[in-house]
Amino acid sequence: MSLSDAPRLSANPASNSNRKFLILIALVALADILLFDRAAGLNLFLFANTVAAGLLISSRRRQSISKTSALLGLGVVASAPLVETASWMGVAVSLLGLSLISLGVGGLLPRQWTRLPLVLFRFLLDLPLRPFRQASYRWLQRLQRPSSGGVRHHLSGWIMPLSFAAGFLALFAMANPLIDKTLRSIDPTFLLQLLSMWRVGFWLVVAAFLSLLLHPRLMRRHRHRQEIAQVAVGVEDGLFGHGALLRSLVVFNALFALQTLLDLAYLWGGASLPDGMSHAEYAHRGAYPLMVTALLAAAFVLVAMRRGGPGDRSPLLRGLVHLWIAQNILLCFSSILRLDLYVEAYSLTELRVAAGIWMGLVTIGLFLILLRILLRRSNEWLIALSSAALVITLYAAALADIPAFIARFNVTHSREISGEGIVLDLDYLATLGPAAIPALDTYLASLPADIDVRRMREALRWQHAGRSPDWRSWTYRAARLDGYLKNDATLAR
Repeated sequence: MSLSDAPRLSANPASNSNRKFLILIALVALADILLFDRAAGLNLFLFANTVAAGLLISSRRRQSISKTSALLGLGVVASAPLVETASWMGVAVSLLGLSLISLGVGGLLPRQWTRLPLVLFRFLLDLPLRPFRQASYRWLQRLQRPSSGGVRHHLSGWIMPLSFAAGFLALFAMANPLIDKTLRSIDPTFLLQLLSMWRVGFWLVVAAFLSLLLHPRLMRRHRHRQEIAQVAVGVEDGLFGHGALLRSLVVFNALFALQTLLDLAYLWGGASLPDGMSHAEYAHRGAYPLMVTALLAAAFVLVAMRRGGPGDRSPLLRGLVHLWIAQNILLCFSSILRLDLYVEAYSLTELRVAAGIWMGLVTIGLFLILLRILLRRSNEWLIALSSAALVITLYAAALADIPAFIARFNVTHSREISGEGIVLDLDYLATLGPAAIPALDTYLASLPADIDVRRMREALRWQHAGRSPDWRSWTYRAARLDGYLKNDATLAR
């Protein structure tokens, strides 16, 4: 099934260019109203969906109703995390959705879904290079040529009337004191604020970003890619021949088996560690390096098990690769257990939550590599599914209130509440912001006499109350906290 409809070009390209120019101006003006000098919130969601609608209106191809609805729905779903709260993950997912809409409107979406990550990659790679491409230079030349019609022609037609009108107005002001007094009463500070350096810079950045979406392009493939591919295959055959792969996999499996046995003994079996080393230290020193090891192993497998290569043809090598991937997956689970032990000993932080998510993604990636080998799929299939897993994870993380979760976890597992673990780190809890207030209320319900916690809660409450009251900065997460604080009985002294 095709992801893009057959293009039907409009009969008047100049009219389409004028329409895109007007849409660009309108969107820049809307960005100024919604975004400039405003706290991020609902304004990001509204602007993203307005841009999506503008992209569809600017299309020179007549889109079907089903495709238009699908692209608009994609824009709403991709920007939905921005209603929950403004985060870099939500912005990233929303930008990804706008990029897909731009490609869909431009008829650049691939017919096979497995090629979508590569097309997106080519689109993103072309963005920083496009201003230096020859097409941009020709476009600038075309702007300098006189045009017989369109928006630029009409704008140029206003230069002479406005110039003479300004001269006449100056002469009238000299001759008529009422006109002179009226003109002198005009406060130019508003215009100076409107044309401030930061505001104009904001307009230029937004206009540059929108122009890239309105005129999507893909980076061209290299003309000599076939020759380069042949050279690469020759190098791979030399470095990753049958003998080299066999020796490598035997050595790698032995090393990984040793590491797995040590983890089974000390992490899973509960064996006593050497003197001076705790389980938390053992877990901390191994969690992150082991993930790097798994990534290097995945890269090796992709190169060694290329289709048609010696690793793909030999049953022995395929068996050793299967065993090694299984050990890598077990290594990922071991890293997750290490992280769990470390969190149990030293509490939870945002960095450790990110590390756990990253470990889960690497585990999924290794499992997909194993499926790719067993099912004899292409690397495009693997990249597409891995990219989908990454996007889904980013989307879920953008919707989740991670600071509130961390605060609840640390309070619940603190020594003051559970009788075990470590003392609650109030300094770190304060860095989580107002999202930590409900967790602090749980703490105060058990220890109401803790003055330090009450002071910190009050400071966080004032921090939340001091946010921008502008409707453009509204978020659902902040609204939930507002409702909680209004109904919270702990506010009563």
